Amino acid sequence: MNGAPGARVKPTEIRLKRDEKVLEIDFEDGQAFSLRAELLRVESPSAEVRGHGPGQKKTVTGRRHVGIMKIETVGNYAIRIVFDDLHETGIYSWTGLYDLGQRQDEIWRAYLDELETQGLSRDP
Repeated sequence: MNGAPGARVKPTEIRLKRDEKVLEIDFEDGQAFSLRAELLRVESPSAEVRGHGPGQKKTVTGRRHVGIMKIETVGNYAIRIVFDDLHETGIYSWTGLYDLGQRQDEIWRAYLDELETQGLSRDP
């Protein structure tokens, strides 16, 4: 494999567990991740969350109970997730999902720290 881990890895299976609000993804290299809908939503790769340049990322609040309504494939490289808060503009590449899976504890901790720093909440 060339480049960063996950750079050329594709999923072998994606399972949406609506009741548990979890997306499970198995990759070709044997890695498997269980990603909570809330994490996927607050880390959406959409311009609404990421902005259009460095330093523009927004801290998304009030998504503790967010669920996933459906997932749609985008070509051979990504999925689009439709959340029950009607957010649907993020395109989650295989590489991005792989990275999120590997780093989810670190990313989640940083998110919680940011909420605390700004006096914000996960609750609606």
